[in-house]
Amino acid sequence: MSLTETANTSAPAETHEAAHDEVISAAGLKAIYAVLLAVVAAWGSAIYAYGIPGLYMPAVAAVPVIWIILLVISRG
Repeated sequence: MSLTETANTSAPAETHEAAHDEVISAAGLKAIYAVLLAVVAAWGSAIYAYGIPGLYMPAVAAVPVIWIILLVISRG
């Protein structure tokens, strides 16, 4: 086999069921952006009010949440 004959012929063809085209609605997208904006605003307010500790304390507080997420993912 040469480099010019490296067409991906061994890969299975995608079926319509395997390639889900999930689209987020406009209302869902607005809700995601609203939550993201609220989190960033709260974090910015903490930095303004508390200085440097306000910058890193939300990350420290998120550690247990990340542990729970990792446990749920690993448990299946």
